[in-house]
Amino acid sequence: MIPAEDLSLAALGPYLTILLVAAVPTHVWRWLGVLFAGRLSEDSEIFRWIKSVATALVSGLIAQLIFFPKGALADVPLSFRLASVLLGIAAYLASRRNLAAGIVAAEAALVAAWFVG
Repeated sequence: MIPAEDLSLAALGPYLTILLVAAVPTHVWRWLGVLFAGRLSEDSEIFRWIKSVATALVSGLIAQLIFFPKGALADVPLSFRLASVLLGIAAYLASRRNLAAGIVAAEAALVAAWFVG
């Protein structure tokens, strides 16, 4: 933390540089998205490809968490982790494809299994 008496431009320089270096790459993509959003179709090949890649990345992450967990999740047996996934899918389908219901059900089952196991 910088003391109040040292709040000069020279003292803030490194922090401003970090902020600039972190913010500009993120905002450039946002600005480009705003500029091109009106010209792109949601049904275009590029959007289908992006959705496919994003779905594959999330699926891979979930599979890694189920089959190769780290930390506290590794203490929960595989059968309980798989059962919580199945319960989450069942809750999702039973709630007319409400994603929040599926996530809450799976997480509740996982936490319960962690306490039991």
